[in-house]
Amino acid sequence: MILFLLFLVRKHYTSLKNLPPGPQPWPIIGNMHQMAKNPHIAAANFAKKYGPLISLRLGTRLLVVASSPDAAMEILKTQDRYLSGRSIPDALQQSFIDYYFVWARDCNKHWKSCRTLCWAELFSAKAIEAQSTLQNEKLARMLDFLNNTQGTVVKIEELIFTTLINTLSNILFSKDFLDLKDDETAHRLKFGLLKILENSVTPNVSDFFPIVGGLDLQGLRKDSLNHLDELSSFSDAVVKERRAQITKKVHVAVHEKDFLDRLLENNFTTAQINILVLELFIAGTDTVVTAIEWAMAELLKNQNIMHKVQAELKRELSYDSIMKSDLSKLTYFNACIKETLRLHPVVPVLIPRRALKACEVMNFTIPQNAQLWVNVWAISHDPKVWEDPNTFKPERFLGSNINFTGHDYEFLPFGGGRRMCPGLPSAVKSLQTILASLILVYDWTLPNDEDPKTLDMSEKFGVTLQKEKPLQLIFSRKK
Repeated sequence: MILFLLFLVRKHYTSLKNLPPGPQPWPIIGNMHQMAKNPHIAAANFAKKYGPLISLRLGTRLLVVASSPDAAMEILKTQDRYLSGRSIPDALQQSFIDYYFVWARDCNKHWKSCRTLCWAELFSAKAIEAQSTLQNEKLARMLDFLNNTQGTVVKIEELIFTTLINTLSNILFSKDFLDLKDDETAHRLKFGLLKILENSVTPNVSDFFPIVGGLDLQGLRKDSLNHLDELSSFSDAVVKERRAQITKKVHVAVHEKDFLDRLLENNFTTAQINILVLELFIAGTDTVVTAIEWAMAELLKNQNIMHKVQAELKRELSYDSIMKSDLSKLTYFNACIKETLRLHPVVPVLIPRRALKACEVMNFTIPQNAQLWVNVWAISHDPKVWEDPNTFKPERFLGSNINFTGHDYEFLPFGGGRRMCPGLPSAVKSLQTILASLILVYDWTLPNDEDPKTLDMSEKFGVTLQKEKPLQLIFSRKK
């Protein structure tokens, strides 16, 4: 299959006159392994030679990659209206293609309906305040679990994942989906979500040549559908039960109206609900888990920075006040979070956009249906933009007005424009609260007295940029 893809790239590469320059075919082929494993790094290297906007022809697909703040601004702001479509990977093109929210092909009626509902019920300041008691309850349960596992090795990513899934499932359905003690079910759910994401970014001949898409030669679409069916089993029973209660008009008010009630009131079908829930679970868990794991790894490796953070948290907070405090006022703590998201952008390449119509970007014509990548990783590692970009240095954000909001194009951890992550306020709140609690309440050590300075920081590319080797820690409560 790899040899076949190499042939396709070489045979169908073209250089268009009105497009930005791109690398010649043989450099691509020579670096195909890097392109497949670390496309964000390969694209960043191409940008150094060919400029901040490059074009590649892969089969019938034209890909334009932006690797500078100026190019990102033109795509996400200046031409946002015309470049706000999506190219849905063949692996995700099932019979419910019109039900996507994050992956919606354009900002259509369904997308607008989902965005309005999600903002009102999940992500507005009022909604987040209403969720605070529930979030604090789930966080307290996680900390109690850690209290009972002192001295044993904990896979921190799976623990945080379970906590976030249960928080979300209660907001959406008023029930827990997972048990902190049930590693197997949590792992199965996490594996399914990540596998769907992995399939969406795996080089797929069906994406390069849609004419053979129906054959699903690599089996990615079938595999994604199998995982989706399994994941839908977590919500199908709840939806069916709620519909039956509504039909019989015996809906017992054991809870205030949750997100599922709102979706049913707006006539969402079960398939639409399952797809939206899948996207919310992915967006609301994987990004936060990944960011926290990278932050913890960096603080472990940089003990001097850890001590500064601990001192600030101890000075400004107590354990009982963490969940009630405005953590955004902790300057050094938040500088560490920003630096983590700069050095390890959770989404290294923003979910690809599609040109809804031809438009101009940096004096080049982007044809209709071209796919656009904004290479956040390249921007955040560019020495022209950031001094000493490969070093974890939170001080660079002290006294800076750069924020998460998508208006600073040198720092885009949550994207920008109309396709910016709608869950930004909720994600930042969860990230701050969980990380502050773990720092303030516990001391962390690596298994077998491993030296934190030797911690493996290798990355694993995907829709999210994960640690290749998951972080395992031993927690002991501070005295």
